[in-house]
Amino acid sequence: MAAIYSLYIINKSGGLIFCKDYGSAGRMDTNDTLRLASLWHSMHAISQQLSPVSGCAGIELLEADTFDLHCFQSLTGTKFFVVCEPGTQHMEHLLKHIYELYTDYVLKNPFYEMEMPIRCELFEINLSQAVQKDRVALLGR
Repeated sequence: MAAIYSLYIINKSGGLIFCKDYGSAGRMDTNDTLRLASLWHSMHAISQQLSPVSGCAGIELLEADTFDLHCFQSLTGTKFFVVCEPGTQHMEHLLKHIYELYTDYVLKNPFYEMEMPIRCELFEINLSQAVQKDRVALLGR
């Protein structure tokens, strides 16, 4: 069973720019995926405003009975979040690594237009390797 079910990248406006499923169970159609991204963006923004702590960065971890949702927000407002098995550890390291891949292979791509869907083969290849490496590391723990 895969530790990571899916990965989503949302631009600063709340639009879904990348989605990748790693598990076969519970796949969503395109409309549900877009709704999930929009809903998460809204919940994240509301949590920043309602937090009693000044400087709150928003929701970083959402724990449910059947999944955990880990989120990393870059300084530019782009959000990276993974849906994974409950109790999966060290997802913040994976999310930061995915952000590094994003900056290296997407933002430095001269053909990529900001805030648009990601269509970059090198990013997807390196992303698959990073997720596979993380899965192997999780099995060894």
